[in-house]
Amino acid sequence: MSTTRNRIGPVALALALTTALAGCVGGQPTNRSLNSVHQPVVERTSYTLDINTLPGGGVSVSEQRRMAGWFDSLDLGYGDKVALDDPARDPATHDAVQAVLAGHGMSLAEGAPITAGSVAPGIARLVIMRTTAAVPGCPDWSTHNDGNGNNATSTNYGCAVNSNLAAMVANKEDLVHGQSDDGRTTVMTSNKAIQAYRDNAPSGMGGATVKKVTTSTSAASN
Repeated sequence: MSTTRNRIGPVALALALTTALAGCVGGQPTNRSLNSVHQPVVERTSYTLDINTLPGGGVSVSEQRRMAGWFDSLDLGYGDKVALDDPARDPATHDAVQAVLAGHGMSLAEGAPITAGSVAPGIARLVIMRTTAAVPGCPDWSTHNDGNGNNATSTNYGCAVNSNLAAMVANKEDLVHGQSDDGRTTVMTSNKAIQAYRDNAPSGMGGATVKKVTTSTSAASN
């Protein structure tokens, strides 16, 4: 009985070690570049609200309050875009919506996206376009083998940076195409300091001079 137990013991121990090691060893990574496999994925969701317009143009006070409540319920903020789809293209309606939207520190975007269904006369449709960003598949520790015969980067490479970037960027569309700017504001601001430096006369020509400080009194006291 003891001989049988001694023979089975080493076999069972070997099987247990093999099973444990199999759980610790994964496949080898195959990405031999420095580009992360897991990249931020940007998705856009649209929310719509149909509001009643006045016959002469504009939006009633009750509808303006309904708009403001809708904006608050969706926690409207930076990164969101709001467009107006008004078949009548009435300036008064546009101004009324813009006035409510200004209370949230935003302005109407140019052009409205295509939405389901048609907009009936006397109705204007508000569209909120919201983008989200996430990095699917992260973290990825599927290849946890110490061996790396391919000299490749880990499958989890870039997950931390890309996930933090997707979470921290306020306007998720910046991850796709970035911000566009004509540069006029930046140039005008920097030119103020440059122009002031150029216009100021040198100190040797009667311009700004260094203030003279005498130390005779302090030297005498010493």
